[in-house]
Amino acid sequence: MKHVTIVGATGAVGAELLAILADRGVDASRLRLFASSRSAGRRVDHPGGSIVVESADETALRDAFAWSDVVYLAANGRVSRRLAPIAVAASCTVIDHSSAFRGDPGCPLVVCGVNDEVLDGFEGPGVIANPNCSTIIALAAIAPLRRLGRLVRLTVCTYQVISGAGAEAMVELEAQARAWASGHALPTTRLGRQGIFNVFNHDSEVDPAGVNLEERKLEIESRRILAQPELRVSSTCVRVPVMRAHSEAIHVEFDGPVDPTEARTILSEAPGLELVDAPEDRRFPEPIHATGRDDVLVGRIRRDPGVPDGRGLALFAVGDQLRKGAALNAVQIAEAIESRGR
Repeated sequence: MKHVTIVGATGAVGAELLAILADRGVDASRLRLFASSRSAGRRVDHPGGSIVVESADETALRDAFAWSDVVYLAANGRVSRRLAPIAVAASCTVIDHSSAFRGDPGCPLVVCGVNDEVLDGFEGPGVIANPNCSTIIALAAIAPLRRLGRLVRLTVCTYQVISGAGAEAMVELEAQARAWASGHALPTTRLGRQGIFNVFNHDSEVDPAGVNLEERKLEIESRRILAQPELRVSSTCVRVPVMRAHSEAIHVEFDGPVDPTEARTILSEAPGLELVDAPEDRRFPEPIHATGRDDVLVGRIRRDPGVPDGRGLALFAVGDQLRKGAALNAVQIAEAIESRGR
C-alpha cells in the first residue's frame, strides 16, 4: 500500500485501521485522514510524524483520491454510496466498512482466510465490501470445519459488545456503572434502557418477520461468503454489557457424521484462530482475552446432541470486532490484492 486515505479516521474502526497500518510500517507520509468537521484539525500521532485530520469536503477528498492507491471508507452507508464512485473513478481500490455494497453481486464480499479466492478475479479499481463484524467472527471459526463435510445448517447466537453501538454508548455504560454504584438514576439517553447488568435485543431495526437487521446480515452474508445459497442460517443477536470483543455460540450441522476431536485438531491448526479449550482448567474463550488480539479464540468444542446421527458440532468463538471483525480484515484484503498483483 503506497498511499492510503481513511474516511472516518477518528471513529473506532478508523483508529483501529491506523494502529494496524502503523504495525505494518505504513508511516505518516503515506496517509491522509478525513473525518467530519467536528474532528477536522485534530492531530493524530503516527510513526514518521503526526497527521492532521482533514475535513471531509468533496474538493479535498477528490485531491486525496487522486493521490491514493487504497481508500478505506469507515463511515455510514450514505457516505460510502456517495464517495465510493468518486474514489473508483480516481483509480483507487475502495474497501468499504458499511453495508452499502454487501448485497451487490458485482462487489466482492470477503473474509480473509475464508473466501480469498473471490479476489482472484478482482481487477481494480473497484469496491470490495468488508462484511459485518459478527459474520466475520462466526465464519472465521466455521470455515475451517468444511474439511469435515458439507455444511447444512448454522445456528448462531451473538453476544455483541457495547462498543459496537459507538463511543457514546460506551461512555453511557460507564456512566451507568458509576450511577448504579452511587445509588443514582441511570442515564439512558444513548442506550434507551439500562445496559449495566442487562442483556437486550441488538439495537437495529426489527423487520415484519421479527428478525433484526444484524441477524439478517449474518444470514445473507454467510450464504454468499460460503458460496452456499441453500445453506440454512438462523441467529439471535443481542447486546451485552461488555466493552469489546463479540462472543458467539455456534451450532453447525453437517451432511454426515463428524468427530469433535478431529474438529478440535483442525481449529487448532487454522491460521487466524487460537484454540482455547481446556475443560480441566475451566479455560475457554472470553472477551477480555480477545480484546486487542488479531486471532479469533475458539473453544467449547463438542458434539451437538440436538442433531441426529452425530452430524452436529457446537462451539464458542470470541473475536475483537474492531480488529478481525473490521479493521484487520480490511487491511488483509488490501494486502491480498497487492500480493496478487506482484
